[in-house]
Formats: sequence, C-alpha cells, structure tokens
Amino acid sequence: MTEPICLTEEIRRLEHAGADTSPSLMERAGAAAADLATAIAQGKDVLVLAGPGNNGGDARVVARLLAERFFRVTLATGPAEVPGDRRWGLIVDGLFGIGLARPVGGEFAALIEFASAQTCPVLALDIASGIDSDTGRALGTAIRATHTITFIALKPGLLTLDGPDHCGAVSVAGLGLEPIVAREARGWTLGPALFSSALRPRRRNFHKGDAGSVGILGGAAGMTGAALLAGRAALSVGAGLVYAGLLDPKAPSVDAQAAELMLRHPDDVLGRDLDAIVVGPGLGQSERAETLVAAALASDLPCVMDADALNLIAESADLRHACARRSADTLLTPHPGEAGRLLALATPDVQADRLHAARALAGNLNAHTVLKGNGSIVVARDGHWFINTSGHPGMASAGMGDVLSGFLGALLAQGFTGEAALALGVHLHGAAADALADAGDGPVGIRASELLAPARRLWNGWLRGAA
Repeated sequence: MTEPICLTEEIRRLEHAGADTSPSLMERAGAAAADLATAIAQGKDVLVLAGPGNNGGDARVVARLLAERFFRVTLATGPAEVPGDRRWGLIVDGLFGIGLARPVGGEFAALIEFASAQTCPVLALDIASGIDSDTGRALGTAIRATHTITFIALKPGLLTLDGPDHCGAVSVAGLGLEPIVAREARGWTLGPALFSSALRPRRRNFHKGDAGSVGILGGAAGMTGAALLAGRAALSVGAGLVYAGLLDPKAPSVDAQAAELMLRHPDDVLGRDLDAIVVGPGLGQSERAETLVAAALASDLPCVMDADALNLIAESADLRHACARRSADTLLTPHPGEAGRLLALATPDVQADRLHAARALAGNLNAHTVLKGNGSIVVARDGHWFINTSGHPGMASAGMGDVLSGFLGALLAQGFTGEAALALGVHLHGAAADALADAGDGPVGIRASELLAPARRLWNGWLRGAA
C-alpha cells in the first residue's frame, strides 16, 4: 500500500479546491476525528484543546460531536480552563496542526506539557502540535500523541525526523478529496506496490548471466568486511555474479561465509563485463580510492555511491561535475553527515529540513538519492520523492549501509531503473529489519548480516505476489 504525501502549501491548494463542498471540510474532518475519538477513548471525560486557527476549528467540531454522543467534554484554550481534579479518558490535541513555523511557548507550551504527561490516549488532529508538518522537526515542545488523524493526505512531518516519535498511530481521512490528491501529489510512501508493474518472477529459461553482474569496489585495510557485506547482500537478492574488488593487499582470497563471492583486485573488477558498480563500502579516502570513484563515474554503467565514495565526491569539484554529467543512473546513499558534506552544510542543518536536503542533492548531482535516517527520504532525478515507512532504530548499527548498497547494486544489475531500484531496495532493507524484530530478534542487537535471510524471503514473496 502506498499513500500520497503533501507539503503544507499543497494541502492549502487542495483545501481551496474543496472549499465550496457541503458539508464543509471542517465538518468532515471533525466527524472523522470524532469517530476515531469514540473508538479509542478510555472513559467518558474528554479534554479538547483548541487553538486559534483552523485546527482549533476542527477541535471545536470534535467537541460538539462528542458531546452529542454523551461524552463529558471540556473545551480548553488555555491552562486555566483545564480542571485540575479530572481523570481524562481522552485528550484531543487541536492546538496548531499544520503550518506551524515558530517554537511553541507560553500557555500553549504549558498545555502541550500537560497533555504529554497524561496516561490516557492523546489524539492529535492533522499532526501533533509542535511538530513542523513539512520537516518533522519539533519546534520547542511538542505533543506526544498516541494517535493522529491527518486530513486530506499524509504530511512529511508525520513520517520523518521527530514526527514518528510524537504522532503515534497515524490514520488518514481523505475528506472526499482523494481523486484530486492522487492526481496532484508528487510525494508517496514507499512500498513494493509502488513498482509492482516492474516485479516479475523469473522465467524457467533463465541463467546467471540474465541475473546481472555486480562489481563492489572498496575493502581498504581494516575495512574488508564492509565490501564483503555488500557482496553478500547483492547475492542474497539475486545478482548472478558478484565481484568484490578489495583495496587491502592482504585481503583474503575467498570469503569463508560466501564462497560464491569472487574476490579480486579492483582493476580486475573494473575490467569485467559488469551490469552495475557499487563504490564505497570500506573504500577509505586514499588517492587510489579517489581514482576508483572517478573511473566508476566515467563509466556508462549504473552506479551506487556510498560511504567514502560520497566523502570523496564532497571534497572534489571534478568528481561532483563528473557525477552531475552522467546519463547512466547514479544512486547516492548518504546519511545526514555525508549529506552535509556534499551540500556544505552542518548536519543539524540537513536534519532541519531533510526533504529539502535530499531534493537539493538529487538536483545538484543529477542522481537518485536516499537521505537515510528516521523516515528515509528518496528523491528521484525527475523530482518525485518518497518517504520510507519500514525499519526501526535497531538499524543504527555498523554495516547496515553496506548491506543497502549491495541490495541496490543487485537490483540495478537485474535491470531495474535507478528510481525503482532505490525505492525497492530502501524499503526492502527496512522491511527485513522489521521481520527480524517481529520474530523477536530485535530491534536491539540486530547485526547487518542478519538482514540477508529475511530480505531474500521478502524479495521472493514480492516476486511471487506479482506473478
């Protein structure tokens, strides 16, 4: 299931398009929220916090409808209006919603802190108050909701950075505008259905050459494990042949955990008939490493640039120009620190607007880009963007990026477009970690290598489902 995501300015245009409908959008939003409130309330006493804008208007509709359903409703616009001796069955957050642009302070901050300290369910309208709807950034203090009902479409702030920690379980009330949203949206959540038309089971008459050849360039001294992880990951999602070009002169000649990997000198790998190249896992930042990045960018093969390859590109105007001039697909996989170096920004500035940073990278370097993190953001070269909803904090461990780069290289080698490979690979990466956690093997303590088996199972399931 993939769902559209809209920025605040896009939501405002959609609200204008539906302004003359009857019942009004506010009445429809209030009715949808009242239905959810009725379902999750743990008692008849409901506190509704109403702010001064449209979100407050939605909250007032919710209060009226809940009162009609015989809830005991208290409507509060400030701390003085909150009874001190009440045990609430539900708190409805209608203070700010979308469009908040400055830190919350004063009486509103006091209401937010009060609501977040309660043990009852907290239902946020549109987005948890205090969260920037376009970036997910907490502006000073923010409601910690157990549930959020968002109107018309998802917003980026629900899905990335601080948003998921504050918004709880998110549901969407389309308010009758679903056809317009589907036509106008340029952002979507990631999932296999997004590229279902590209998924096909293998035909019976198939050989390893049809599955593509991947070259992995990396594995400098002390970091050969990164390149081996990437190679094993490429094998696990179906690459026919995988060559690991290791920079360490003392590197092993065989991978004892994946004897199918062919370990070579980097020059030997570059001389092979490849279908995709992955550059960066354990690469280091030596002069030789820079030469390998340049050679890959000069090729006409689809490339994945990860880890130190990104750092080298950040430091070299020549490499940045080479990347931007490429016609073949280039996939960039930075974490926020690497993205900051590529954009000449501090990491906090990247995190302050993750979508903007990812779009800038994709545009500047003519590359399909994923900005990794909570709610990884994928931006295609044509400007379409996606937010991934799979994965969890247990993925904050060594080697996870190497596994992702191997997945991506394998998908490129099997003929997927850069956009499809990046979207599918990022979602698969997180979904494999979710599968481990669901089985009780996480989230804490998951090792990157443990993702390979569940990823293989999931990938085959997606292919069978597309038959």
